[in-house]
Amino acid sequence: MTEGHRARKRFGQHFLVDGDIVARIVDTIAPAQDDTLVEIGPGQGAITVALAARSRALHVIELDRDLAAGLRRRFQGDGRVTVHEADALRFDFAKLGPNLRIAGNLPYNISTPLLFHLLDYRAQIRDMHFMLQKEVVDRITAIPGSKAYGRLTIMLGCFLQSEHLFDVGPQAFQPPPKVVSSVLRMRPHAAGTVDLKDPQQLSRLVTQAFSKRRKTLRNALKGLIPEDQLRYCGIDPGARPEQIAISEWVALSNLPHSDGR
Repeated sequence: MTEGHRARKRFGQHFLVDGDIVARIVDTIAPAQDDTLVEIGPGQGAITVALAARSRALHVIELDRDLAAGLRRRFQGDGRVTVHEADALRFDFAKLGPNLRIAGNLPYNISTPLLFHLLDYRAQIRDMHFMLQKEVVDRITAIPGSKAYGRLTIMLGCFLQSEHLFDVGPQAFQPPPKVVSSVLRMRPHAAGTVDLKDPQQLSRLVTQAFSKRRKTLRNALKGLIPEDQLRYCGIDPGARPEQIAISEWVALSNLPHSDGR
């Protein structure tokens, strides 16, 4: 679509070129005509064209000005597609309305901060389908006790239900990345599903704990959570951070004065 455009390393660009994978992603999203779709990082428009064909409202957010210009030319006069030349990390998704369905082949270098940015708009989001580095998807969908389970699992799991759908090899991209990618579905939990009172307190707890993940909780959380409060929540002080379920981390963060004051 944008002839002669060379992928820019600073933007983490790897363009999806496999038509079968594009079709599989769009079929997985299953857009309806009345959906409001948002694509982050459309690049050269491989997924964009397929999404636009199945919806009356598609917003695309592209930081690269050359690619954004190419998209505007491609969809000039097409009332279904609105091109936003903007940084998705700073974009106000609330202005696009409610019940958003968001998708994208996300640059690896912004995927984690972007997911946390999108948490601020979860009340406006129905679901999200993203292509991410497989290692990141494994961490997001990890279960307690696994090596991949950690801060990212917990902080996103409090707000989102995540499902690993399928893997995509490097050969599906141009230029090919050095890693395997995965497609991930994320849906915000219904209001009240997780009673988290202070996300910042939870972040402090899990950040400290997983910076010392080889230690037991009594040592990893020393100065933040007394041992008797661990036992009060039904948690073994001798357990390690990766053994504690999300609901138990939430219970710890909700304890009064759990910051040691």
